Amino acid sequence: MFQNLDWSVLWNLLLSVVPALVCITVHEYCHGLVALRLGDTTARDMGRLSLNPLKHIDFFGLLMMAAFGFGWAKPVPIDMRRFRNPKRGMALTAVAGPVSNLLLAALTLFVYGLLWPYLKNASGAGKYLYYGIYRTAYISTAFAVFNVIPIPPLDGSKVLFSLISDEAYYKLMRYEKYGMLILFALILTGVLDGPLGTAVNFVFGKLLYVAQFGSTLLG
Repeated sequence: MFQNLDWSVLWNLLLSVVPALVCITVHEYCHGLVALRLGDTTARDMGRLSLNPLKHIDFFGLLMMAAFGFGWAKPVPIDMRRFRNPKRGMALTAVAGPVSNLLLAALTLFVYGLLWPYLKNASGAGKYLYYGIYRTAYISTAFAVFNVIPIPPLDGSKVLFSLISDEAYYKLMRYEKYGMLILFALILTGVLDGPLGTAVNFVFGKLLYVAQFGSTLLG
């Protein structure tokens, strides 16, 4: 029975889900870590300052990431009132997520480049491992780019709102929950596909230089 199973289906599923889990875990953990450094202990107090993926999963967001490369996690709780400068603290906490994903993408591409001479012609588990590293880098890049869109509750909105007056900031934050409906509409209608895909491919193309650098070290 086991000999007749198509294991490629399981491998392909893992190569969609596992990289997405790694990306969202790093993203949310860095949100909580920066918030803690700035004086907000909410994430730590609620057990969300963790590298356990299960604490950060939004299942629909994970499904979207695995299927389309764009999605979201369960947001780490942040209490901006605990920051010495609430707007600045919120902006720094928000930008930590996308930055961490770009750093993760760069790191995995560096490893990808290092392994290139050994695994480029690999088969079986080696081939899936190599592709998994590459896919992690791409999904992490896509997650970073997606999250800088200035639509609540994505990180880009918190950075943008930090540049406006306090009165306008707090008014806009009241409508944050409606931003998700806008995102759903934009994703389902495909409006974001072209611009977002172009942006992701551009950033990823620049990061590929890291892989080239890694491949030269052992070459």
